[in-house]
Amino acid sequence: MQKKTVFVLIFHLLCAINAFAELRAFNDIFPNLSPNIQNAVFSDSGYIKSSQKENGFNLIGNSVNVDGIAPQIINEILSKKPGYLVEYILVIPGKTGAVTLLDVYNALGNVRNLKGRLYNSATRNQAVPLFEDATRIKSEKQTTAIPDPAPAGGLPASETVFIRLKDVNFGNTYYRGEMTLVRNGLCYSLSNFKSMTYFFIPVIKEGNFTAKLYFEPIYEGILIYSIAGTDVSDFVASRVHMSSAIAKRLEVITSWAAEGISKIK
Repeated sequence: MQKKTVFVLIFHLLCAINAFAELRAFNDIFPNLSPNIQNAVFSDSGYIKSSQKENGFNLIGNSVNVDGIAPQIINEILSKKPGYLVEYILVIPGKTGAVTLLDVYNALGNVRNLKGRLYNSATRNQAVPLFEDATRIKSEKQTTAIPDPAPAGGLPASETVFIRLKDVNFGNTYYRGEMTLVRNGLCYSLSNFKSMTYFFIPVIKEGNFTAKLYFEPIYEGILIYSIAGTDVSDFVASRVHMSSAIAKRLEVITSWAAEGISKIK
């Protein structure tokens, strides 16, 4: 074997060892969680919790150590002073290092796969599609549908996309999606750039719904930490169960991302 070939093999081996050395375990990020919560996190459905401002927000993400989740992910949600919050934590188990952040990025690019994803409707007593249609659009001003991109060969430091989701309750809803590299992972932010309506009544004003999904490869697989918040008037809150509404949408969006990642691994 030539010296150059040996050098290249050693170089790649050292890179691989270094990559694995930087991976954290779940307990490094979320130490001292109760067994019940940990079991839920590693289940197919994950751990989800809704809370209201009037009852106080007790977020798991705020209780981690200084090296846990990047604080700006949670602080940007809280800075909007939401009346309702939902927190969702899920680990997709898999071989250590099998899925990269590039894989996560490419999975998030498949916006059309959001179409038809089911949720359990209490009012209809059956599983129904939450988003009847899902597509990328050109921009905030040009809402013409455009195709999802082909898988990328490289990971951008940041990117902004625009999405239209035909919501079963709110009709056409419009989101700005922003992907950025944060510490050990990738953060995907979603916020509505048009107001959402319910029977022609404005329910969530422009920019009043924000969700953040944080993805990090860990020893056990891929961690997904999601948090969403919104604020509505008392009139709307008395007619729409907002905690449930946010939870369902965050759960469907997170499960969409998780399914796309699972197909890669």
